[in-house]
This record gives sequence, structure tokens and C-alpha cells, in this order.
Amino acid sequence: MAIPDFQTLMLPLLTHAGDGNEHAFRDAVEVLAASFRLTPEDRQQLLPSGRAPLFYNRLAWAKQHLIMAGLVDAPRRGVFRITPQGQQLLARCPDRIDLKLLQQIPQYQQARRGSASESEATPADSVEVQAGIPPEEAMERAHQALRHELSTELRASLLKCSPTFFELLIVQLMIKMGYGGSREEAGRAVGRSGDGGIDGVINEDRLGLDAIYLQAKRWINVVGRPEIQQFVGALAGQRASKGVFITTSRFSQEARDYAASNSNYKVVLIDGERLADLMIEHDLGVSVAATYQLKRIDSDFFAEE
Repeated sequence: MAIPDFQTLMLPLLTHAGDGNEHAFRDAVEVLAASFRLTPEDRQQLLPSGRAPLFYNRLAWAKQHLIMAGLVDAPRRGVFRITPQGQQLLARCPDRIDLKLLQQIPQYQQARRGSASESEATPADSVEVQAGIPPEEAMERAHQALRHELSTELRASLLKCSPTFFELLIVQLMIKMGYGGSREEAGRAVGRSGDGGIDGVINEDRLGLDAIYLQAKRWINVVGRPEIQQFVGALAGQRASKGVFITTSRFSQEARDYAASNSNYKVVLIDGERLADLMIEHDLGVSVAATYQLKRIDSDFFAEE
């Protein structure tokens, strides 16, 4: 089933703590995952950033809102328990606990708004209520959407550049990824078009212990198996074993299968989408527009032991 949003998890989490005992949060994750019949695949689903499991993160946000409302407290790190206010709320047998219900609790109002007037709603309120996801997750989804848009723009720009510029761009990318030694050394390896299907050669390391042969195709059409076979043939002609085939388009499944099944030659295929991702990752052709830092409380700082 789909992973529940964090508001849906509030009542089950409070009910889990309803016995009044202290509960380890990691145990609550296991119990509630089982109660919602989450599959192993559901449990392994990560946030867009890949930093944490999605279900764990949403349950943590549910716990945080319950703490802000005074319904549970955290006597020490990784442990939580229900409060008398939480017991009173459970006794009312609510069908659901969500932000709308919590907004009726004065302690929660104060925690969310601080010194702001009670009529003011924070941007986080709007995001959470409308999307049903925590602000952190919403930010990560927005970041992924913006990155996808940037990737699309990069691929469109690559199609407009000249073949020579494209080859030079590929060399710059390889250098940023740690290959080639220096820009001067790598630059001398460019411009071997027509040399048996090889567009360039670049050192695998700074000492030049091995070489990687490059094929750069600024194409719109799908690159098929024949093009990869030709590239492998060119590698054989150079007595080389490693090559990178880069295109602005994409590879057919037959091309990918052939490259993966060839045990004598290590051929890496980089399509337009992967190429744009690598350019973004290594800051090639892009610049930073804004930087945001997401900070959390340091529990160890406040631990008095």
C-alpha cells in the first residue's frame, strides 16, 4: 500500500503509546509499519534526497507534532511516552488526529506561531495541510522538480552547441570527475574524429597508467546496437579495453544489453539524462542560484549526563 502521510500516522502513534510506558521510537517504526502492512519495498522507499527512509521520516514528523501539542514527551533521546493530555485525547476516541485538530490545542498554537498572531498561518501550515507531507519532504520534492527542469534545459542547450564545443565539454566533464590529469593534457587528446570511431582519448589517472577512449555523439535519434558494436571494434583496433560512449539522446535496450554483456571491453554508456545529471553534480555549465541550510536540534548538546 501507499505510505501514509504524517497526519494519518498521528493517531496510530499516540495509540501505540497509550499504555503510558516509555517506547523506543525505532520499535514504534516496526510496529506501525506492520500495522499498515507495508511491504519491504515500501519500507525501503527513501526521501527524494535518499538520506532517510520515507516512512521513518513521516513518522518522526508525526511524533514531533504530537510533542509540540503536549500529547507526548521525549524523556530522553530515541524514547517517547504519552502525557496526561494525550491520554485525555485518546479517551475521547477521535477518528483522526491531524493538524486541524492540533490547532485547537493552545500549546500547539504557541509552539507553531511563537509570537505571531493566532490568525497568521505559516507557509509550512499551508504546505502540510494541502500536500499531506512534511515540509522537509516538500522541500526535497521541490528541489527534485527544479533539478529535473534544469536537466531539461541543459539537454536542450547541448543540442544547440557545435560538435567541437560538445567534445571539449565532454573532456571538461571527465576532468572534473577526476580523469585526464590536467586540462592541457586532456585537451591534446581531443579532435581524433574519424580515427576508427574514436573522438578522444583521456588518461584514466594522473599518471597515465591506462587510457579511456571516448565517443561523443550529439544526436537526437536513439543510439542502437550497431553504433556500440562499431565503438567496440574501434577499441579493438586501438588495443584498448575501456571506453565511454556519450550521447545527448538515449540508448536502445539492445545497445545497453550488448555493452553489458561484452566481457572483453568495459564500455560505459552515458545518455543525455545522465550527462545532464553529471554536469549538475560537478558544476559544469551551471551556477548556484541560491543556498538553503536545513538545521535540526542537536539532542546531544542538551543531554545532561
